[in-house]
Amino acid sequence: MTTVNTEKLSSARFAEATDAFVEVFTASVDFDQRMAQQDIQGSLAHAEMLAKIGILSAEELNDIKRGLTQIAEEIAGGDFNWSIKQEDVHMNIEARLTELIGVAGKKLHTGRSRNDQVATDIRLYLRSEIGTIEAQLTRLQNALLVLAEREADTIMPGFTHLQVAQPVTFGHHLMAWFEMLSRDRERLQDCCKRVNVMPLGAAALAGTSYPIDRQMTAELLGFSRPSNNSLDSVSDRDFAIEFCAAASLIMLHLSRFSEELILWSSAQFDFIDMPDAFCTGSSIMPQKKNPDVPELVRGKSGRVTGHLVSLLMLMKSQPLAYNKDNQEDKEPLFDTADTLINCLRAFADMMPNIRAKKDNMYQAAKQGYATATDLADYLVRKGMPFRDAHEVVGLAVRLGIETQRDLSEISLTELQQFSSQIGDDVFDILKLEGSVAARNHIGGTAPASVRAAIEAARAQLQGS
Repeated sequence: MTTVNTEKLSSARFAEATDAFVEVFTASVDFDQRMAQQDIQGSLAHAEMLAKIGILSAEELNDIKRGLTQIAEEIAGGDFNWSIKQEDVHMNIEARLTELIGVAGKKLHTGRSRNDQVATDIRLYLRSEIGTIEAQLTRLQNALLVLAEREADTIMPGFTHLQVAQPVTFGHHLMAWFEMLSRDRERLQDCCKRVNVMPLGAAALAGTSYPIDRQMTAELLGFSRPSNNSLDSVSDRDFAIEFCAAASLIMLHLSRFSEELILWSSAQFDFIDMPDAFCTGSSIMPQKKNPDVPELVRGKSGRVTGHLVSLLMLMKSQPLAYNKDNQEDKEPLFDTADTLINCLRAFADMMPNIRAKKDNMYQAAKQGYATATDLADYLVRKGMPFRDAHEVVGLAVRLGIETQRDLSEISLTELQQFSSQIGDDVFDILKLEGSVAARNHIGGTAPASVRAAIEAARAQLQGS
């Protein structure tokens, strides 16, 4: 619940009250209260440090700990009275702390500002969210490995320009998705290195005259180190922008996965059966089974990318140091994290329950002369220059089109009219199974290569 019945802690400077509309317009408590846990966490560490340097007595420190613990319980229980007049999460908690323990509550803000306080809270929040996102990424990658292993031998057409190109295995295709997510994980882990730097102690912009121990506070909060420059500490949100960029790439990948799932589940492709629990029907057409989850994820990718652009525009013209503009960083950041976590969760739950329609995939791979490149490679191995081999295969494909036959269905005599170098052994490579089996190397589509890739991927996940 949010009320407007408490006086501001910072109102002594002003001779008149804030306009009622402006008070609501400038307040952030409705959305930044979700950082209450991080705000309390930062305040507890700050209080420990203030006690060490003699600003707080042992009794005052205990009072602050007791008061903040009670506040945390009130917030968790939904009993905390949030006030718009206190503007934000920080002032609301400080006001309630002072109400509970008296003068000691007013001392807590010594040596810090809301500027470094909010920067610290955001970093603590984002560090936690990255951990949650990594866990969901791991779930999704493990789900892909389960499905890829199950379909390591399943032949399907591989596409370029959405035209049949060469045969691949479904397992190999799924492992391509796995690799995309692995890079996404690496970007998140690298981003977290820059998130995990502590701004607290930078105060408003210039540091503080108190003999604070920033290293101690950083260690208490689990940061890798304190930040190096007080101006930079409070004024930049590049770490949040970097996170949104990493999130946008993850959502871009999920959107591409979604597009393929949507196509494959259509009657025209009919490659997979989507689990009923992740689809919906039509209000008017009883036969419909709509792939709503992939469609929504595809749509939400634009939402996350929009948040990235929003934060880029937010920061692009700001002079040093802190500006009120930065209040606008939280809603896009919060929504990015929420959206990403939910989309990853949906995919991680859905992927193990997708069923491949193997016969349909196999027949589709036979329709586009997918082994044409294998025939060209065969002729090259016989000593024919590749460009000549390309011409020979083109003639063979034309015959197949004219007679509505796959290359493997054209007789040896007919093939030899294009090149006498073609022998009986050509049919080993013109079959789909022979084509995929021939690509047995690191990164190849052969079932043996796919299984080796899955084994390596499992070891990678276990070691991460």
